[in-house]
Amino acid sequence: MRLPDEHDEKSIFSPALLGTLLGVMLFVFLIVSGVLKSNSLKESKEARKTPVPTKQVVIKDDPEIETGSSLTPEDLDFWDKYPEEKESEPTNAITPLPTATPFLNDPTIDGNHTLVINRDGSEEWVVISRYLLKNDYEDTNLVCQSGIMKYFEDGKQVSFTGIDVSQTNDYIDYGKVKKAGVDFVLIRGGLRGYGSGTLSFDEAFYDNVKGAADAGLDVGVYFTSNAVTKEEAVEEAASLLDMLTDIKIVYPVIFDMGFVDNDTSRIEALSKADKTDVALAFLGIMKESGYKTCIAGTKEWLIKEIDMSKLSEHDVWLKNEGDIPDYPYRFAMWQYSKEGKIDGVRGNVNMDISFINYREK
Repeated sequence: MRLPDEHDEKSIFSPALLGTLLGVMLFVFLIVSGVLKSNSLKESKEARKTPVPTKQVVIKDDPEIETGSSLTPEDLDFWDKYPEEKESEPTNAITPLPTATPFLNDPTIDGNHTLVINRDGSEEWVVISRYLLKNDYEDTNLVCQSGIMKYFEDGKQVSFTGIDVSQTNDYIDYGKVKKAGVDFVLIRGGLRGYGSGTLSFDEAFYDNVKGAADAGLDVGVYFTSNAVTKEEAVEEAASLLDMLTDIKIVYPVIFDMGFVDNDTSRIEALSKADKTDVALAFLGIMKESGYKTCIAGTKEWLIKEIDMSKLSEHDVWLKNEGDIPDYPYRFAMWQYSKEGKIDGVRGNVNMDISFINYREK
């Protein structure tokens, strides 16, 4: 028998009540699980949107990377900076020799030197002076017709044909010489012995002057000097002036000094300055006397034996055989042959060309 106030434990956990509690608990679990899952998904999305910070690397020794820049692992991939290894060539391969480069100071090609062939046959490259007027003749304008050298400009002949003569030439028929196309004659007036030093006049001088003048040829005069002092040069000039009295001279009075072929001249011991002073003494007197003046010589003589910078006011008669004159400075006349053939002259005769019209100078 139970009292009324006693509790019956089994009645508290009746099946109906237990079922209700389990249902409530399951419902709460489902709600909490949904909330947690929703928060987890949201955090995952936020994490994908935010980049993972990388560690800042500072490389100070590489000039191609700015200091303090942010790098990724790909930026540190330096293997492509090394050159690819090439297959080694066979040991018997021939290595080509380097191409030779000409020296900039080669006198044969630098345009600042000219070749001088000395009287002993040796060759020498000499510096071209910047202070002398240069030869501006065009080689292609020189034409040799029947042994006579002519110079043309724009298809017109602008040169004059001449011969130079002395007592060593045989009889000359100047009428035939004129018809052969000769315009002027350079006649030797006198000479000084290259060994004895004796002063004399050319024995054929007056005959040559008269014959040329009668044929209508223009006349120039040259003197073969072997003076070793200025006083001797003055003596030579004075003797020639006496010979030129009453003679019409159109072409220059020429000072002609040079070494003797196959022998020794008394001027061998003169220095370049001495020879220049001798020439100046002679030409100065002639110029003061009103004559056109000129100095003669080979390329070697004019470049190496006298100082043309002190003689530049006088014309030049270049005496070098050949087809093309290679004297680098300006010259007025050129003796291009010693074996010329002209009607009216027996044997060989020296041939000349003048680039100046001395009738108008």
